[in-house]
Amino acid sequence: MTFEKTPSGTRGRGPMRANRLTRLAARMAMKFHRRGGDRFQGMDLLYLTTVGARTGEKRVNPVARFPDDGGAWLVIASAGGSAAHPAWYHNIAAHPDQVWIEVAGHHFRAVPEQLAGERREQAWQRIIAQQPRFAGYERKTDRVMPVVRLTPVEEVSGTGR
Repeated sequence: MTFEKTPSGTRGRGPMRANRLTRLAARMAMKFHRRGGDRFQGMDLLYLTTVGARTGEKRVNPVARFPDDGGAWLVIASAGGSAAHPAWYHNIAAHPDQVWIEVAGHHFRAVPEQLAGERREQAWQRIIAQQPRFAGYERKTDRVMPVVRLTPVEEVSGTGR
């Protein structure tokens, strides 16, 4: 399975650096989101588990989800308009066969597919119609924001983490 990364940008806000405090805050936020119906700022969330490109450790990130055909979900590697892609995107590119998602309490192994061309453009238009904030992120940077389709292929017990 291959997954082609798109280039990073040259303009946009700087990357966020994870440290103990930000990881603790992220874990607390995920607990809060789960109790609140997996929603944040009016967006439905899924919990994306990837394997670190450098560390080999499993990482969990809440990301906005958008439904797609066939029970799949679309996620956007926006990083809030950063010039760099989010770490989870690099992790998927390094280990596309080690991706899991949690949606509404159900855990799945998932197959990632980066959309390109007309498929990406159609998906992008649907996404910004639902959540215009992503168009704002796009204006902050000169990189093309990857749209990744996650297709659940196998329900797993536990979290996949």
